[in-house]
Amino acid sequence: MDPSRKRTLRLVVALGAALILAGALIYTSFSASTEASTPSQVVASAEPGRSYELTGKVARQSVARDDDRLRFVIRDRDGKAAVPVSYEGVVPDPFREGREVIVSGEMKNGTFVAERDSLVTKCPSKFTKEQTVNRGT
Repeated sequence: MDPSRKRTLRLVVALGAALILAGALIYTSFSASTEASTPSQVVASAEPGRSYELTGKVARQSVARDDDRLRFVIRDRDGKAAVPVSYEGVVPDPFREGREVIVSGEMKNGTFVAERDSLVTKCPSKFTKEQTVNRGT
């Protein structure tokens, strides 16, 4: 076989393999992602044993500590539905009542039992209308 044709064939095979691997990586990235559910969605369709990412605001006057366990209520942004949460693990510094949070876990007996160290607090400046409007003017 001609050496230049051999090089061309190797290049085509290598580029083909790279494209297949890149496609597989993209597919895996998008198929593995899950959309966070609101309390009203979880209450309406919670399946036993299924894991969810729950997002919403920490309800006012709902945060309590029980030894190593943190208990609080997450409500929809519009306040229509709420879910009690039981959580153990690291609590982010900005966590407090009224903050947007995301937590992973599953529903058990009407309470969302969160996975250890899964609590994430969202940055409040990105989610308040007043600050967003003021930035544009």
